[in-house]
Amino acid sequence: MKPGIEAGEIGSKGDYQHRLVLHGEVHGGPHELLETPFEALHLALLTGESGAGEDQVHLAELCRLLGVAVPEIEGNFQVLDLPGFRLRWERHTEFSTWTLFRSGGFDQPFTSDLMGLLPADWRQALPGQLLLVVRLALESADREPEELDAYFKPSPRVGSRVMGGAATLWTDFRLHDDGMGRFLVHDWGLSKGQAGRLVQRLFEIETYRMMALLALPKARDTAPEATKLDRDLKAIVAELASPRESDDRQLLERLTALAAESERLGSATAYRFSAASAYYALVRRRIEELMEERISGVQTLGEFMERRLAPAMATCTSTSERLSDLSARVARAGDLLRTRVDIALEEKNRDLLHSMNRRAKLQLRLQETVEGLSIAAISYYLVGLVGYGAKGIKAAGIPIDPDMVQGLSVPVALALVALGLWRLKKHLHQD
Repeated sequence: MKPGIEAGEIGSKGDYQHRLVLHGEVHGGPHELLETPFEALHLALLTGESGAGEDQVHLAELCRLLGVAVPEIEGNFQVLDLPGFRLRWERHTEFSTWTLFRSGGFDQPFTSDLMGLLPADWRQALPGQLLLVVRLALESADREPEELDAYFKPSPRVGSRVMGGAATLWTDFRLHDDGMGRFLVHDWGLSKGQAGRLVQRLFEIETYRMMALLALPKARDTAPEATKLDRDLKAIVAELASPRESDDRQLLERLTALAAESERLGSATAYRFSAASAYYALVRRRIEELMEERISGVQTLGEFMERRLAPAMATCTSTSERLSDLSARVARAGDLLRTRVDIALEEKNRDLLHSMNRRAKLQLRLQETVEGLSIAAISYYLVGLVGYGAKGIKAAGIPIDPDMVQGLSVPVALALVALGLWRLKKHLHQD
């Protein structure tokens, strides 16, 4: 029996749910093994992030229309051998690609109807929005410059020796009368694997280039809005810096609306700009993998992309950075306004405390006045009680003068009452 690992044999909780998927990820979407000559047609359609199911259903429908057994279709990659051609389907994050390969010679490139290999109704029902259609022809013979003029616009015509000199590549990155882009490759010793990798890289360069450029319209549409927000922010900051008094509530409302609009713009464009940066990095990497060698007097793919695509990506990057900077400046302005409001509140609180202290002092003085009156009043009643007592003693037959006793008791009563109130206040202060 061959030794191996069964699911659940190792680990207290079994296998990680995505273990097999992750292990096979590096083998996903392998390149084709292609033999010269052949023609290829590549389509890219925008389908959003949840279009894999529709693609799989549509792929099964194509098999039924062409009378081919429907294979088990799962995952994001499928290659089918269909009558007269080979079809490769790949599902990416937000787009799908459909690539047709047809082997065999041809007299003139880009003249055969590869699109006609697909049923018309099926083509029209392809899920998503068409983004790219590009044709590629790979042949053994070399073409004279006059012949290339018939296939490509003379300016700008892009070309180079690629794959270590094993092939020559020509294109112009234009849409021709058939609505498609074109690549013409001359084989000088490509292996089947090299031919497959070359074709895959060229199609990926075009697809990722278009995906990267999806951010450019957003950048152009966002720029005027960002300019308006920047102008409004400068006006608010100018008012904050002005020594003249201003309505802080109104400033706060304007700044809050500005912050909300800034966040809306940032949220609406953040994904597209970050995706553009990632796609642009893939374009540059795929061009490096071509290992281009210059043909005298002709731009290479790398040079063309640096001249034409790099400025567009720089526009997207600068717009993204501008929105981030705007958001940060709005936040700083908000901090300044909050600081200003806090200072104003502290000044009001200080004035309120001064007013409270003043009222407390007045209340203390009033209380001291009342205390003096209280001593006099209590002493008055106490002296009166002493007088009543002296009169009672005199009535009992003891010879005393009630008026004199009452008069002598006045300072004693005042002293006792004052001492009593002082001790009471002292006790309350200790508590």
